[in-house]
Amino acid sequence: MPRSKPSTKKSVPARPGAPSEAAKAFTLVEPELDDVGEVVPINVDIPRAVSVAIGAVPHLHALRPRFVEELPRHPLSQLDKLQTYALAAWYAHLLALPASVGQDALKRLLDEAAPLREDLLVAAEALAHKGIVDAPRVAEIRRGQGHLDTANDLVALAALFSEGWDAVKNRTTVEWRDVERASQLGPELLVALGARQQPGLPAPKAGDAAERRARAFTLLVNAYDACRRAVSYLRWKEDDADAIAPSLFAQGGGRKPKAGKNNAGNGDGDGASTEPGAPGGEPLLEPTVE
Repeated sequence: MPRSKPSTKKSVPARPGAPSEAAKAFTLVEPELDDVGEVVPINVDIPRAVSVAIGAVPHLHALRPRFVEELPRHPLSQLDKLQTYALAAWYAHLLALPASVGQDALKRLLDEAAPLREDLLVAAEALAHKGIVDAPRVAEIRRGQGHLDTANDLVALAALFSEGWDAVKNRTTVEWRDVERASQLGPELLVALGARQQPGLPAPKAGDAAERRARAFTLLVNAYDACRRAVSYLRWKEDDADAIAPSLFAQGGGRKPKAGKNNAGNGDGDGASTEPGAPGGEPLLEPTVE
């Protein structure tokens, strides 16, 4: 069987998706929440992590034939459901945010969001022109229109800058506080716009919203971590695992990768995962064979 040839270009985060799509994903995943064992601590920005995972999905699916051929015991459901888990974690995050009350609050958020989106977009376009970030992805964000797109664009831009911060921080006027604010403001604006109230879908089960968020995020982390371990094995010679499936936990000011191949499966460069929230600190250099 011919081997898949995923792009070795660094995956650029995508928008989390329409709120209705995320709500449907959460409805599908909700029955699994009660079965989650050890919950992963949330010490990473969920919207940015979700965007990174969604951006990696096409590259991971390009490798699916090799998952089947070379890793017959790998649980394919973790690959096939990865986008659903990511969208569910995104919606669970929205459900856990406090409501913004009144039109005045919405107006304040919109007044801040529009110029911040434009500032980040102009900076991203300059970086794309130099080939530092992915130009088609930036162009896709530019096409967004309306308030919902503005909210999702802020999350996508925050993820874009966050993932490549070490490469861009000295080449842009954007400051890290702008990236952090965009990641916070996007979800706040979605909540203020009523994006988490989706008609025609069953209401979430009664319970603690923060606990549901933690469990949904754990499902995403476990599935993504398993896929990263598999990719590290499949693409060991190419040494491009981080380009295909970047770490969910990379962020500005984090540790830089060390030289050598021992960091092929880990964005932190220690050979084994020491990412915050990685279950049990498991190494990312072996395929999952459950």
